[in-house]
Amino acid sequence: MFQQADGYRSPVWPPIDGEQRPMMHFDFQVGDLDSAVVEAVALGATVAEFQPQEKVPVMFDPAGHPFCLCFDQA
Repeated sequence: MFQQADGYRSPVWPPIDGEQRPMMHFDFQVGDLDSAVVEAVALGATVAEFQPQEKVPVMFDPAGHPFCLCFDQA
C-alpha cells in the first residue's frame, strides 16, 4: 500500500546514525548497466554520490529511496 506521509524525510545514503534510514531497497537485474543508468536518470532517478561497489550502481528514485542496478548476463 502507498499513501501520503506528512513530514516525510528522504533516507540518507550511506546510512548515518540518527538520520532517516532506507525503508526499502530494490535490486534490479539489467543486461546493460550503462544503458540502465541512462534510462533510470531519464525517468527521474539520480545516481548516488557514495558507491560502495564498482559495478552495482546505487541510485535514488524521485522520493529518495535507494535502489541498485545489477548486471545479469542472462
